[in-house]
Amino acid sequence: MQDRSKLTTERRNPRSRDIDRRSTLEIVDLINAEDAKVATAVAKQRRQIAAAVDLIVERFKRGGRLFYVGAGTSGRLGVLDASECPPTFGTDPKMVQGIIAGGRRALVRAAEGAEDRPEDGAAAVDKKKIRAADTLVGIAACGLTPYVRGAMDRARQLGAATVFVTCAPEIRKQVKVDVVISPKVGPEIVTGSTRMKAGTATKLVLNTLTTTAMIKLGKVYGNLMVDLRATNEKLRERSERIVMTLTGLSRPEARTLIDRAEGRVKAALVMHGRNVGLDEARRILDESDGSLRKALADRRL
Repeated sequence: MQDRSKLTTERRNPRSRDIDRRSTLEIVDLINAEDAKVATAVAKQRRQIAAAVDLIVERFKRGGRLFYVGAGTSGRLGVLDASECPPTFGTDPKMVQGIIAGGRRALVRAAEGAEDRPEDGAAAVDKKKIRAADTLVGIAACGLTPYVRGAMDRARQLGAATVFVTCAPEIRKQVKVDVVISPKVGPEIVTGSTRMKAGTATKLVLNTLTTTAMIKLGKVYGNLMVDLRATNEKLRERSERIVMTLTGLSRPEARTLIDRAEGRVKAALVMHGRNVGLDEARRILDESDGSLRKALADRRL
């Protein structure tokens, strides 16, 4: 067993040694001051994050998928980011997936012992039939989680691209992956409670990975999520606003156009911009690799 006491994530934070003796407001201020350091720590990993995005996008273009693997908070954050891609970017649910040690029940109830077996991580990779065209992002705040390390090792054996996200910079040289993203957020307010700063940093990194990748794939036009599907009232209203903003149509006209496009905003915009029907709009988008900007060929909406 490795000595975890030397890890950044396990060290005591000198600024919070007497936190239990402070007033409520002082505790809140101290936590907030520590949280304020997270964005800067993530920003210092910008080149590594960009390199990981390029790997992910290249694999997506080959028909590959993105998998997050983690345990506890790290696993839940991976599942969360994956689950938000379909409603935000109109992706197939299989395109971005989260794997958590202990399975679905671990999402709502701690299953701490589930992270201790590297062979279980490897088995999860095999169960998902991960292949060379895929990318696996291992997430482990402390950097040592056996389940995650086992999954990454197996993914590398299969030829998949591998990325490691950890808040323990001491671990970087121990891990053989394509890219290591290691925000130095420092010791936690409550010693070892990596659901705090480390968790916040992880969420920022994962959000950036998928959002940037989807932008590079043409799922965003300007800063509008044009690849969403109007499947509930909130998304229908947002879809209408996007179409209205880009075309100048009235709300009733935008609603009619979206209905004709079977709820697909991007197709609706191509139908309007190219003056074509839904089938032709789909064909144009396919030929344009799904990019609305290419599909419109600089035509004004």
